Amino acid sequence: MYKLVLASRYLYRRRISFLALAAVALCVFIVVVVMTVMDGLVGDFKRKNHNYTGDCVVGTESLVGFTYYEDFARIAEKADYVEAVTPVIKSYVLVGAESSSRNIGAELMGVDAAGFSRVTGFGQTLHYHKNDPSKAFNIKGDANLPGFVIGVDMWIGRNEKGEYYYDPSPAATALSVTCFPLTAKGALAKAGTDMANTKTFYFSDCSQSGLARVDGAVIYLPFDEAQVLCGMTEPAKRASWIHIKFKQGTNIEEGCQKIRQMWGKFYDEHKGKDNAELLSQVSVQGWKEHRRESIAGMEKEQAMLMMMFGLVGLTTVFIVYVVFYMIISHKTKDIGILKSIGASCGDVIVLFLGFAAGLGVIGSAVGVAGGMLFLWNINRIEGWLFERFGFQLWDRTIYAIGEIPHRLDLTMLVVVTGCAILACLAGAVLPSVGAARARPADVLQVSQL
Repeated sequence: MYKLVLASRYLYRRRISFLALAAVALCVFIVVVVMTVMDGLVGDFKRKNHNYTGDCVVGTESLVGFTYYEDFARIAEKADYVEAVTPVIKSYVLVGAESSSRNIGAELMGVDAAGFSRVTGFGQTLHYHKNDPSKAFNIKGDANLPGFVIGVDMWIGRNEKGEYYYDPSPAATALSVTCFPLTAKGALAKAGTDMANTKTFYFSDCSQSGLARVDGAVIYLPFDEAQVLCGMTEPAKRASWIHIKFKQGTNIEEGCQKIRQMWGKFYDEHKGKDNAELLSQVSVQGWKEHRRESIAGMEKEQAMLMMMFGLVGLTTVFIVYVVFYMIISHKTKDIGILKSIGASCGDVIVLFLGFAAGLGVIGSAVGVAGGMLFLWNINRIEGWLFERFGFQLWDRTIYAIGEIPHRLDLTMLVVVTGCAILACLAGAVLPSVGAARARPADVLQVSQL
């Protein structure tokens, strides 16, 4: 009982204790706020990449593509763990207004709008055809005109709040799309002055995936039109990728492994057929592996952030150590009295470690409470700062970010609180052990009484 009483008195009566308390609370506050925002951004970024890709991708990075994709798609669709399958054309094109000689490079995605929406979140990224993505390439007023969907950042601007300047209805603006078709061997399919395929398409919709590299670089065309434009119809039909969505409850890694086995069998059965050499370049990837170039950068930033917080934790340990060293150096008489009436070394250590644990519990509670309060109001605070001073944490005209993430993770809060208490205990260990080793005869000398 005396240990609890003394620990409480040290905590409330020694002003220097509030320094350690403030250090713990501030450290916990910073970690909770930054980790919540960072985890939210990384999680949202991964979710958007998952929606953009689907669960599994079978294909090749080669612009030539691969043959027999229709046969494999039919086989994959019959699997009891597969919900939907769709082929995709991927290439690079030059796009420009018909009235201008200026062209810009873009990444081409040839998709079947309905099928691609079943496999991915493509339908939900559309602005004008979100309720019926099968009509994504339809031109209002003229169904015979070929339409295109374009990444929103390539087509329209946005204001300082991140809101895009959409027209009430899509204007059928003409855009010429030029592609250099390739043969199955990778050579140019056309020679001479007419070595490119060019066709005019008309604006039908914008796609806002929330991925800056996608929304600022990709143009979507109907699958059949893209296949002709890229020369992937001769001598046999080719595609770049097959995107697959698994049924709910299917583990993605296990599903991808089954698709790999299915592809291995399919490849063995098609060896020796015309253009079968293209199948050797095909790989089967889960969505994370397929989008690893985009995701790896943010995961590395998150790992570096964790390392920085580790250094902040070490600083807290050092502050607690200094505070306890100063407290114990001024409490030698108390220690001597306790030991003279029978307190053991272990009792003294437990006393000061209990003091440290109390600091950790109260400091982390204050830090967590402050972090939760701040996060619940972070978007309102940013809005007020923007209205008054024009300050934004992220410039919405540049970054594809809506609200700042503020959803708290209970597991993260428990881990941060536990680490804060452990940091306090670690900082108090050496001073506590030093106090326990003190002998009553040394600390209760007449000159010290």
